[in-house]
Amino acid sequence: MKRTILVVDDDPVMREMVSDLLEIRGYDVRAAGSAVEALEKAAEQEFACILTDLQMPGMDGMELLGALRERFPEIPTVMMTSFGSIETAVEAMRVGAHDFVTKPFEPDRLGLTIERAVEKRDLQDENRRLRAAVERSSSFGDLVGKSAAMNEIYALIRKIGSNGSNVLITGESGVGKEVVARTIHFTGNRANHPFVPINCTAMPEGLLESELFGHVRGAFTGAHSTKKGLFEAADGGTLFLDEIGDMSPTLQGKLLRVLQDREIRPVGGNHSIKVDVRLVAATNRNLRVEIEQGNFREDLFYRLNVIPVHIPPLRERPDDIPALAQAFIERQTGETIRHLSEEAMQKLQRAAWPGNARELENCIERSLALADGEEIRVSDILISGEPVRVEGGLEGSISQLAIEHRVTLHDLGEKYVDAVLESTNGRKSEAARILGVNRRTLYRREERKVANAAGA
Repeated sequence: MKRTILVVDDDPVMREMVSDLLEIRGYDVRAAGSAVEALEKAAEQEFACILTDLQMPGMDGMELLGALRERFPEIPTVMMTSFGSIETAVEAMRVGAHDFVTKPFEPDRLGLTIERAVEKRDLQDENRRLRAAVERSSSFGDLVGKSAAMNEIYALIRKIGSNGSNVLITGESGVGKEVVARTIHFTGNRANHPFVPINCTAMPEGLLESELFGHVRGAFTGAHSTKKGLFEAADGGTLFLDEIGDMSPTLQGKLLRVLQDREIRPVGGNHSIKVDVRLVAATNRNLRVEIEQGNFREDLFYRLNVIPVHIPPLRERPDDIPALAQAFIERQTGETIRHLSEEAMQKLQRAAWPGNARELENCIERSLALADGEEIRVSDILISGEPVRVEGGLEGSISQLAIEHRVTLHDLGEKYVDAVLESTNGRKSEAARILGVNRRTLYRREERKVANAAGA
């Protein structure tokens, strides 16, 4: 969906030029020739960002900023100013403007500034949606379960929600570590500030450092402008570092310094920036073992592990499966009519669930697609390692297929890898853990399949 930008400038030539630049970048643009007209339009329509000139007759840009902050505080405002008015633009940022651009500006500079402002608005909207979801569902948001283990987690969240201590969440892949992190944030006293998640496995060390701490213009090749990091984006709120156990030793040292000093230094920068951030980290690794093997810093571990939260695997809390399964049904269908038969529920509770709640959710999604009526029967439940379907209409366990249909060792391995990938909904890190291989092996396998298909 296109996001709408409001451009405010008394110069019609400038309005048209800026509107054209933003429309080329895919934005839906509205224009206003005065601050008064801008306020009228803001009252009639939602905007992802407002870009306004500073010098305008009548109500100027600073006065417009004040009115917008009072009436529409959720809309990020970017100021356009001439070089001689930079001090005024900086003052505007101090009182609430998101950023400023100087005339004449480069199209790329303008585009990046607007993109960041829109991202800020998107993050605010997402946080608002999540807070509303927490308030609608229960005091524990999307956390579901009645087992003793989950009740202990609920009690712990009640105690820690309103302090700023760092939290380390541990548990196998798929147990819901990010759900717990979000619940800690949105039921605590930081709920009105940002919740910013990042996966430490998803990007290389250099890029992750820039994402966390930001960078200044020219810090490295491709750094065409200064960029705020996620620590700054999360100021006053919570930064969630998922898979912290995969962070490189070099970056671990820099993170430790931030936790000690409560300030960051952008890549290539000379000055530090104070930040007020609650850090919640998560990992599926045993960090004490990683410390013994020299892969994780012991001093960082103790900084993170102020409040430990361990989430047991689903196989150790089968009492949570009925509530989780029904919650996943309602999430998929948007209704409460469809339900599991008693036999189907028993089958779910007997399963091992190596992929935990994430695997259970995938199973429910498949079952809903197979079920004919309101009731999901035991025959609709397909669990990895039990019955699988393969090409050619063959059905049965993988071992039975191998024996009965004389499947080659290579084909058997390929079918098993496909079955595991299906059970993890294509998540290669989780599939690699189940298969006992490096996830790069799965990426190379996928590349070979794509190359073979292209050459066919």
